[in-house]
Amino acid sequence: MSTYMPKGREIIRKWYILDANGKPLGRVAAQAAVLLRGKHKALFAPHCDCGDHVIIINCAKAVLTGNKAETKFFRRHTGWIGHLKEVKYDKLIAERPDKAMTLAVNGMLPDTVIGRKALTRLRVYKDAEHKNAAQKPEAYNF
Repeated sequence: MSTYMPKGREIIRKWYILDANGKPLGRVAAQAAVLLRGKHKALFAPHCDCGDHVIIINCAKAVLTGNKAETKFFRRHTGWIGHLKEVKYDKLIAERPDKAMTLAVNGMLPDTVIGRKALTRLRVYKDAEHKNAAQKPEAYNF
């Protein structure tokens, strides 16, 4: 059985808009990762970049379920000894909700060239206004 390879002219990229208002952060990020990879399409091939563009709005209104807001941390290291920086997720969502959503989507994409390329097609906004109205995005309900 041969591997299916979609042709370049078969890959049509659409624009979708996801509203995160009142929805869990992880569920919105998981749906965005599916759309960015193109797994919802019939011509999906795991070795081919065939995903769509995704706009996520109202990230400041996304919720964390359970007690993740108090117990979950965003950790990064500067490279120097003893310089582990950590921020609680309730503070991260209050100050930079677009960064929290981008981190969640990035964690659900593969750590390959295809995953990094897919992340460039993600646009995240903390409120309902966005700059991509000219692309005529479709509202994606999940």
